[in-house]
Amino acid sequence: MNSLEANNIKLHENVIIADADFIDNVAFNLTVNFERMLGRKIPKADMAQWVINVGLDGGMKPGEQTTEVIFIYNKVKPRLDNFLPADLTTELNNQAFNDNRFGEFIFTAYPTEEIVTKEDFFTDMARTICNHKDVKRVMLIPDTDNADTWDGLRRALKDIDEDKHVTVFAMQPLTGGNFRQEILGYSLTNALGVRGDEFKE
Repeated sequence: MNSLEANNIKLHENVIIADADFIDNVAFNLTVNFERMLGRKIPKADMAQWVINVGLDGGMKPGEQTTEVIFIYNKVKPRLDNFLPADLTTELNNQAFNDNRFGEFIFTAYPTEEIVTKEDFFTDMARTICNHKDVKRVMLIPDTDNADTWDGLRRALKDIDEDKHVTVFAMQPLTGGNFRQEILGYSLTNALGVRGDEFKE
């Protein structure tokens, strides 16, 4: 990954916003279950592969483009336990990589403190980015286990322009909302190196 200028953030057509603590917890639970089911060690999730998978599930097409990946996390936990790269402050924040099929992916990580909750920060950022004129496709991975977060996000996005392609990722279907939905587990399963044919008898 190549270093980017700090705070030099420009909105591009594709944006992924993820609750870092939530995706780390989901990856942990999947790892525990897959190791039990498959009887083998599961490696940590490949971050680059995961964001490409999310982009594809969110409707991204091959081609030269830039996708911004924004992580929101609690300041007290700046490191992911179940992904590589893992450090949100040094290995991911202001870093980027190029994929020969889907272009450049730029990473930014925002810590939150008690003054503004992570849930409120996530909702405000999602609303702002979804309403930005240059953004065409937004992929959101909020903490959908938190009912208040889900309700707040659903209200915040109810009046989004119909031209915007907004996808929310969760581990199970959610009711309501002016956006598409995808199952988060599919993108993470692939990033963890688990193949569908491993489940065949």
